[in-house]
Amino acid sequence: MEGMQEILQKALTEKKLFDSTVKNIRLWLESGFLPSWGVEAIGFLIKGGYWDELNDRFYKTLEFGTGGMRGRTMGQIITPQEKGAGTVDRPERANVGTNVLNDFNIIRATIGLYNYCVSFKNKSSLKLVIAHDVRFFSKEFCSLVAFVWNQLGGEAYVFSGPRSTPQLSYTVRHLKAIAGIVITASHNPPHDNGFKVYFQDGGQVVSPHAEGIVREVNEVDLKEIPKYLADKMEPAKQITSAMEAAYKGCLKETVLQAELIKEYSPKVVFTPLHGTGGIIVEPLMQECGVNFIKVPEQEVMDPKFSTVAFPNPEYPETLAMALKKANEVEADLVLGTDPDGDRMGAAARNREGKLELLTGNAIGSLLMDFRIKQLKELKWIPEKGTQAAAVVKTFVTTPLQDSIGREHGLKVINTLTGFKYIGEKLYDYEAVLLKRIAQANFDYDSLSYKARAELMLKHSTFYIFGGEESYGFLGSDFVRDKDANQVVILMCEFFAYLKKKKINVFDYLDELYVKHGYFKELLLNIYYEGAVGAIKIKSILESYRKNPPKAFGEVKVKKIQDFGSEKIVDADGKVIPAQDFFFVELDSGYHFAVRGSGTEPKIKFYFFAREGAPTKESLSEVKKEAERTLNELKQRVEKDAHERSLLQNPF
Repeated sequence: MEGMQEILQKALTEKKLFDSTVKNIRLWLESGFLPSWGVEAIGFLIKGGYWDELNDRFYKTLEFGTGGMRGRTMGQIITPQEKGAGTVDRPERANVGTNVLNDFNIIRATIGLYNYCVSFKNKSSLKLVIAHDVRFFSKEFCSLVAFVWNQLGGEAYVFSGPRSTPQLSYTVRHLKAIAGIVITASHNPPHDNGFKVYFQDGGQVVSPHAEGIVREVNEVDLKEIPKYLADKMEPAKQITSAMEAAYKGCLKETVLQAELIKEYSPKVVFTPLHGTGGIIVEPLMQECGVNFIKVPEQEVMDPKFSTVAFPNPEYPETLAMALKKANEVEADLVLGTDPDGDRMGAAARNREGKLELLTGNAIGSLLMDFRIKQLKELKWIPEKGTQAAAVVKTFVTTPLQDSIGREHGLKVINTLTGFKYIGEKLYDYEAVLLKRIAQANFDYDSLSYKARAELMLKHSTFYIFGGEESYGFLGSDFVRDKDANQVVILMCEFFAYLKKKKINVFDYLDELYVKHGYFKELLLNIYYEGAVGAIKIKSILESYRKNPPKAFGEVKVKKIQDFGSEKIVDADGKVIPAQDFFFVELDSGYHFAVRGSGTEPKIKFYFFAREGAPTKESLSEVKKEAERTLNELKQRVEKDAHERSLLQNPF
């Protein structure tokens, strides 16, 4: 460390480094837990004057957000010590830093999680299920978590290879584990990875567990880390093939009219986008009788996601190869899942026969309406509806779904963004059921889908469908997170129905608009990378509270709902947790929402329009006017956001 402290102090004085950056660097250097290569890597960056890189790596400690702990494993600058024997694409070691997902932060998080679980439950039953996707360092991090957990006295279970996030959710419940972890960064860029925590209900951790885990992680002494930095680690217990088959079985059970698929299967092109989706989806489609075609180049599990710029199936360019294949084979439908298999994008033939991307809002609305109608036809729920059955969505998902749910006579629940809040609702409904029936040794997980529906309708609330605009959906409560494996087969069932009825999917959507009004949504993502970017995002959010906007052009602001300071309750009477999240209502009747992303370095603006559409013939002009007006609003809000981002000095 010779000379480094003086350089750090000089950089701090010259405002090249943040106070928090210097504090965290000194903490790591002085705690004595880093191996020699780690100290040398920090020294390389300090002596080389890589201030932006140091700020990005050390300005804060990774936190649990809507998706758990997520961050870069590889920085903009890779030191020689980190590159080691690695390749051009991947260094030998994940980068050093408090704000980087690396072995040190993985160990600390695992110890903190274990300590919280010990305080919560009998130590003798601390089973942990761990899954990982195909990303750089995912397999290594998974093995490290299992090793640490076992060394602490727990019992870790792992899969034989990469698996999807929803399968982890299911397996936590199936094994009666205390918790689960998925090593994934979902559809983030290749340089990212994550540590996503689930609790014993199979859902992502929420309050009070999330805060409890964070407290325990923060109390872990850095000096505990070295004893877990082993070169060789004993293998963990493996998830059996029977457990995997049970997950596939629950997916098939969620299909309400399996005969539809076998008789009227649409022609589908499917791509897992180099991720985990094909592991379950492809054999599932085959068993259900789906006529599907693969995209060979994207079947390869590739941590670089080399055939796409961004492995997010909501983007047309990401599905380009699948769309090309679909045109070659004249397919009806294109389906793509993200790297960890929890989100699904889709494209279908429009009335002119051209493939057109369906938005997340459209997919959710179509499946919600279809499944409610199915359940009524099968007499699972009354024709007039019932408040003992619910659809669950996020506040930033299209209000069309609120209208669909209410028109069908169902309870509509809105949650904060993040599927963990939808999972929490399922936990709440299960808890009500268990309390009311009060049977010893009652096992909810052993029940069939139909039996669950009957009991929930009688004693609690039956969950019918839920989702979020960002392409995450769930059609039954076997899993407690969004599940692309499930939704792929549900989309095949829906399109088989359309094929039987000879209805184009966009005609079906237009019928919903005529009945409920035309709903249009736009999304604005503003990216602010690194430490300075985080301050800009914070500046925008704080300014909405301290200096709220009054107008955008000639359109005045009617009302701003501040979820951080107001008490807001959902349709069950449950208080919504406080969050820096704002709903802005305008005099024009349009509105938009503002929130910082919990998983990526960006701030998000969600724009909503609703116009009356009395006839199908009038829809075309209504759509044009709504889109024009929303785009104008989007431009004004974006300009205002950039101005607000400059209100705080990063130093």
